[in-house]
Amino acid sequence: MTGQIADSIADQELQVPVLVVKDNLVVVDGEGDDGEKDLQELLMPNVDDLPISPPSAIEFNFVIYFVPDFTKPEHDQYIYRHANGLCVIGLAAGHVAFKDEGGVTSVDFNVGKSNRSEIKVTGKRKRNAQHFESNTALCKICTNNTFYIARCCIKGSLLEVNERLIKQPELLNTAADREGYIAIIMPKPADWLKSKASFLTFDEYKKLRQL
Repeated sequence: MTGQIADSIADQELQVPVLVVKDNLVVVDGEGDDGEKDLQELLMPNVDDLPISPPSAIEFNFVIYFVPDFTKPEHDQYIYRHANGLCVIGLAAGHVAFKDEGGVTSVDFNVGKSNRSEIKVTGKRKRNAQHFESNTALCKICTNNTFYIARCCIKGSLLEVNERLIKQPELLNTAADREGYIAIIMPKPADWLKSKASFLTFDEYKKLRQL
């Protein structure tokens, strides 16, 4: 019996492939070009399967949604939802404010009964966070001719507003989808699920506004 086990072990040892380095790649000895080809196919993607351009940081880290005609025609806003539940709120490319001559000239967070820029949330428990409805005003977006109200779009806790817009309102004209975001809100999971069905995806929004 012992001899049979020894013979079996010896047979298994004979079947162990030998790895060698060839042209800076580890290949199975005896497989030659076929082994190298298989390894390259495993490690290197097919160029035809790659996107024309790599995803942006926003596309990589967030799921993008749009809320067109929110409360009024062409009052389009976006919601970038992170995996942790946080939602970044801002003006979408189709917002009517961008059609005014000169674009956005100023941003005023003093709306309603409080100045949103004075809300300071602290700690892990987000102390002082105010809970708002989806149609609650976040700020006034002013142009040369009029002003528009940017709203929460989703029911939740307001964690911060982008105070840079007070001194640099031009960020809305040049980078509304990035540095020109308006606020960050944390909705409850149940509230998010209720509202999500009414939002548009990136492709749906582009088709709607023919962007």
